[in-house]
Formats: sequence, structure tokens, C-alpha cells
Amino acid sequence: MSKADVAARAITDRLAPGSALVDVEKVAVDLGVAVVRQDTDQAVDAMLIRRDGRVAIGLNGARPVVTQRFTLAHMIGHYRMHARRDLLLDGLLRRRHARLSSIPTDREEAEANRFAGALLVPEKAAREAAVRADCSTGADLVDALAGEFQVSRLVMGYRLVLLGVIIDA
Repeated sequence: MSKADVAARAITDRLAPGSALVDVEKVAVDLGVAVVRQDTDQAVDAMLIRRDGRVAIGLNGARPVVTQRFTLAHMIGHYRMHARRDLLLDGLLRRRHARLSSIPTDREEAEANRFAGALLVPEKAAREAAVRADCSTGADLVDALAGEFQVSRLVMGYRLVLLGVIIDA
């Protein structure tokens, strides 16, 4: 189990034991993080700011709800695991700078992504939901569980592969 998995599990075990749908806003509030949304057409999905002992995460409210949930979980991951960062911008500009549109190119981004997946799709809840689901293919399972957990198909597919529930998303 990775550092990101352990950090996310500690939160879900405390705040959402046995729940499939994690209230990521509640997680932020519990951690003392203010969440601010601003609709914008800019290429920024989120920002994390630490100042004078306070922390705020700003989200682009114009993004789809599943994107906002993942982005907030991702930024909480940065907050919990990468304490030396006082300002972090996340979005299209950062991904373009890395020359890859959706694949993290550094350890911190990969950890924050893994944390977000583990926070939004807790292992126990995912396994239980997969057993309950009446699906004949991995793709059907991804579709069914993405809706239940309110995450994108990409996030759910990645998480189910990582957990060994399916072989290929």
C-alpha cells in the first residue's frame, strides 16, 4: 500500500467508514481547509494556498461536478502529503508544461492523483460495490461504479485496475 493510499484510508476510515460516496467537501472542512469556487473559463482547475497558518483551495466551478470532486481530492492530497508547497496551481497550463495532457510526470502529481482515487473510491467500498454490481464486462462495471461513486470513468477504471478488480479498463 502506498503512502497516498495510507493517507487517504486514514481519512475515509474516520469520516466515511463503509460509505461509497465520500463527501470531499466535508473532508476539506474537517482538515481546516477553506474551499472557494469561482466559475472561470481560464485554464486553471484549482489552486492551493497556504498563508499564515491557513489553507484554502480554490476550484474552477465551471468544471463538471465529477472533475471538481476529483480536483478537490487531488488538492487535499497535495495539502496532506506535500507540506512544503505554499502555492500550487493545477490545470491545463501545468499539464501542457509537462507535455502530457493527463499523465502525471512527477512524483508529487502521481501521489496526489493516487490519493484522490483512494479518497473518492475507498478500497473496501469499491470491492463491495463490485461484488453487488450485475455487470458482465469490466467496462460495464466501470460505468456502473463511476456513477455510484460520482467519479469519472477514467478515475474509476484506473482505481479498479489498481485494486485488481478488473484487468483492463
